[in-house]
Amino acid sequence: MAEHSPFADKRGRSLTLNGPLDGLAVFLATGFGVGFMPFGPGTFGSLVGLGMAYGLIAKFGGEVVLLQNLLLLVGVATAALGIWSGTRAEKIFGRKDAGQVVMDEVCGQVISFALIGPYLAGLGPAWRWWMVAGFVLFRAFDMFKPYPIDRLQDLEGGLGVMMDDVVAGIYAAVVLSFMLWLAV
Repeated sequence: MAEHSPFADKRGRSLTLNGPLDGLAVFLATGFGVGFMPFGPGTFGSLVGLGMAYGLIAKFGGEVVLLQNLLLLVGVATAALGIWSGTRAEKIFGRKDAGQVVMDEVCGQVISFALIGPYLAGLGPAWRWWMVAGFVLFRAFDMFKPYPIDRLQDLEGGLGVMMDDVVAGIYAAVVLSFMLWLAV
């Protein structure tokens, strides 16, 4: 007897690959494979985005302009890749915005640090706690979907997959910036 998972209703039921581009689309759409986690795939996708932002901030924290541009570039690149792969993933998984598709969480999580990333290096060791705050804020906006996030999912194809999380990332970035402004 199969166990019923609360996430089963959102999971794509099929995986039909028609060539290497479909394989690439699945690899990207699933956040390099973490979308296949049996529980919390969106959280794991966010952790991939957090790791990307963390790596950029740790490596380029002293280069303010370069870091700002890299965070924006990675945000735009993951959004573009997510729109493309999300559109293909709907056909591959046989479901709109299947639970395995987490590139939207990767992208939104990176975007959540786009405004404060350059300031974190000046905070000393405390900058890592701001990463935790950004993770929690993004996940909250992603799960509760305040207006207009809830409506953006209705857009067609990969655009609908990505835009709700892009806006959740922007909301998190704004709140995180305001929190940093109050704290410093």
